[in-house]
Amino acid sequence: MTTTVPYRVTTPRVLRSEWHKFWTLRSTWITLAVASALVLAVGITMGSTYDGDDSEIDTVVFVLLGTQLSQLCVAVLGILVTASEYSTGMIRASLTAVPRRLPVLWSKACVFAAVAFTLGLLTNVVTFLVAQIWLSGGDKATSLTDPGVLGALAGNAAGITLMSLIALGLGALLRSVPAAIGAFVGAVLILPEILGMLPYDAVDSAVNHFPTRSAESLGSATHLAGAVSPAMGFLSLSLWAAAVLTAAALLLRRRDV
Repeated sequence: MTTTVPYRVTTPRVLRSEWHKFWTLRSTWITLAVASALVLAVGITMGSTYDGDDSEIDTVVFVLLGTQLSQLCVAVLGILVTASEYSTGMIRASLTAVPRRLPVLWSKACVFAAVAFTLGLLTNVVTFLVAQIWLSGGDKATSLTDPGVLGALAGNAAGITLMSLIALGLGALLRSVPAAIGAFVGAVLILPEILGMLPYDAVDSAVNHFPTRSAESLGSATHLAGAVSPAMGFLSLSLWAAAVLTAAALLLRRRDV
């Protein structure tokens, strides 16, 4: 007599499921390729056209200016990871297979964060090394072994990853790709810049802990004037991401599909 082993929902199985779903979408490959290409293309352009006018800008910040464009690509991908399942109806199948619901959200976040950080770090290192082909011998000649360089390259990747996790959480909260993109651009990218123009020191200090400013502090080999320390920036950004994901988790538990 054979005994049928009931199917068990375990964390590794949910992670494997989300990993396969992530990589089977054409949008994943296209968005990640565009994000990496933007960073590399801008880095090559900055390095090959440098004429000494921007000598005061940190070298890592200078060669990775393309991340300002790629950030939006990765953030949109984070939104698609969650919100697109609601638009296609796939979320019903996901939550039927995992009735506890929350492991689905955490697995999506873990898979996305691992891919975004790894690809971001590799892209940053390659861009930095390629840009140094033109910058070597000048005032921006820098190597990976110089103080703060590797930390800044990794910090930049971590900043983009945490910012994109906020976008992923917004996608889960709003369940709409256009609404989540609008919320991310308006509340995360634009609002801090508007508040920063107000002539109040307290507001300016608070804005330094907003996601965009915190992410900026992570991607520089030298301390940026007026910015928080990299450790404080990482803490602030992590708390923002955790807050949005926690809100998404609470609503996922309470709302119908």
